[in-house]
Amino acid sequence: MPGKRKAAASDDSTTDYNKLKVTDLKKECKKRGLDESGKKADLALRLQEDDQNGSADKKLKTVKEAFEEFKKDASASKQKKSTTVDKLYSGPRPCEVYQDFDCMLNQTNIGGNNNKYYVIQMVQQGRFYYVWTRWGRVGEDGQNALLGPFSDTSSAEGAFNKKFKDKTKNNWSDRANFVAHSGKYTLIEVEQEDEEEQVVVKKDATVSTKNVRPCTLDKQTQSLVSFIFDQDMFNEAMETFKIDTKKMPLGKLSKAQIARGYDVLEEIRDAITNAKSNLVLSQLSSQFYTVIPHSFGRQVPPVIRNQETLQEKLDMLIVLGDIVVAQSLQKEKEENQSKAEVVDHPLDANYKTLKARLSVVDRKDETYKMIETYLRQTGGHYYYSSKPVDILGIWEIDREGEGQRFATHDKIQNRRLLWHGTNVAVVAAILKSGLRIMPHSGGRVGQGIYFASENSKSIGYIGVARNIGIMFLAEVALGKEHSITRDNSSLIAAPKGHDSVVARGKTEPDPKKDVTITIDGKTVTVPQGKPITRSQYNNSYFSQSEYLVYKESQVRLRYLIKIKV
Repeated sequence: MPGKRKAAASDDSTTDYNKLKVTDLKKECKKRGLDESGKKADLALRLQEDDQNGSADKKLKTVKEAFEEFKKDASASKQKKSTTVDKLYSGPRPCEVYQDFDCMLNQTNIGGNNNKYYVIQMVQQGRFYYVWTRWGRVGEDGQNALLGPFSDTSSAEGAFNKKFKDKTKNNWSDRANFVAHSGKYTLIEVEQEDEEEQVVVKKDATVSTKNVRPCTLDKQTQSLVSFIFDQDMFNEAMETFKIDTKKMPLGKLSKAQIARGYDVLEEIRDAITNAKSNLVLSQLSSQFYTVIPHSFGRQVPPVIRNQETLQEKLDMLIVLGDIVVAQSLQKEKEENQSKAEVVDHPLDANYKTLKARLSVVDRKDETYKMIETYLRQTGGHYYYSSKPVDILGIWEIDREGEGQRFATHDKIQNRRLLWHGTNVAVVAAILKSGLRIMPHSGGRVGQGIYFASENSKSIGYIGVARNIGIMFLAEVALGKEHSITRDNSSLIAAPKGHDSVVARGKTEPDPKKDVTITIDGKTVTVPQGKPITRSQYNNSYFSQSEYLVYKESQVRLRYLIKIKV
């Protein structure tokens, strides 16, 4: 729900422990250092929870460790890269970048109001070689220069290497071990297309010449799938964060670069916690903007000096990470299509990569009316707009593997259908992988997945594109609730004997209007009344209630609501 305490995409466990023998379950528990006592159901639940949530120690792992996989993925790919010539290149054509002699450099210095870039490319045109450079303030075309022509590669490489070392104090040949130096530029790592991917793109461009199956999706679902995979939407989301899409273009986002951004934010978190000087925070903020290029125009880049701004940047990197997931789904589709003579319609192909069934809920259906009432009665307005949002469609969700995971909590009776808002750019990743708890996702109620019983609480945290937003309704197995009325950001689990934490707000939908529905044989409570003031919580620090679970397996996405704000 809330953007500043975001739950991001998660991977599902595929092991069905209920099919294993008790002896095998006990062996696995022993192997993991878990309690081996109890019945088969207890052992299966113990292993399932260990898969999905890990121990408290795992939850407390650093942000750097959490995104170490980004670096592993990046370093694992050592294929020959193929890049495109800078769009403002003014030298002789036709031409191409020579091998991988191409780099994007960035430097931000808040104290000096510097936020600039430097492009260096070695370009081949026939039997001649050139070194192209372009530099300027982030977001502007800047100035440029062309060195050459050189009649041999060694001379051109020498000119390229000299320019790179002058600007970074690093050797191009040792860029894999790049070290940032004060007052110098930093290398920005973007994902270039490898040669196999280029072949895929070329083949995809000729899909129209193949036999394309008719689209099997209904019109509403076609529109939804088109939207959540729309390239302009992803770009708009990035620009909302003031990300410079010229330096980190869509489809070329580097996992390693995002991980480096987390590293710097971790240093900033420590500096804020230890009350370091503004100079230190300014230097670290400059380092962050150097690693993750932002476009601030001619304005001085802002210093990241408090927890709120820090959390915004952390959430931004989560969105970028989920955009990487969505882009990888696109590549998966293209690869599959390149191998077949008869291919699925592009929308069907994208839909299949989600591995989630989306079923349109008819407007005349009682479920639709219930959800509409829930939205209207508890909010239905975007920020301070007096105009209510329009519901463009409601879909029932059935994510692959999520039902099996959720079934481990069948004994929990207290279940509610609750709101969760998110950025439109991460919807594809969430449908593919579900929600998970990020190690740094601690908000006012700690490191959990946040939900709300009032739509107006969640809707304020959605990120829209073209005035369209996406919200989720999830069935949450709350069980025994632990109530709080003051912030407790240290929570990483519900207190012993409890299954969830509820930050009791001053208002709550009128419980007398609640209805219950049956989903998969379980009774689920759904608020239907307007929020009312509760005198017993007049002194609460929370204006509206927030519901927290600290185990991903306690959540099952049930409905997706597409709205126009």
